[in-house]
Amino acid sequence: MNVNDYLYLVILPVLAFSTLLIFIRFIIGPTLSDRVVSLDLLLTTGIGIISIYSIHTDQPAFLDIAMIMALIAFLGTVAFSYYLEKREKNE
Repeated sequence: MNVNDYLYLVILPVLAFSTLLIFIRFIIGPTLSDRVVSLDLLLTTGIGIISIYSIHTDQPAFLDIAMIMALIAFLGTVAFSYYLEKREKNE
C-alpha cells in the first residue's frame, strides 16, 4: 500500500465521517458559539479533504482553493470573536 492508496482508502473516509459528525453538531449545537466553532471545524475538515484530493489527483491548483478557504475560515472566526466581545460589552 503506497501513500496515495493510504490517503484515498483510509484518510478520506475518516474525514468524511468526521464531517458528518461535525454537521450533526452544527445542527444540534445549543448556542451560537457551538455552531460557529463547528462551522470553523467543518471548513478545516473541508480544507483537509481538498488537500488530500489535490495530492491524490496530482493537481496543485486545488491547494490554492484550500488556502483561500483557510483565509475565509480565519477571518470568519476573527469576526465572530469581535462580535462576541461587542455583545458582552453591551450586556
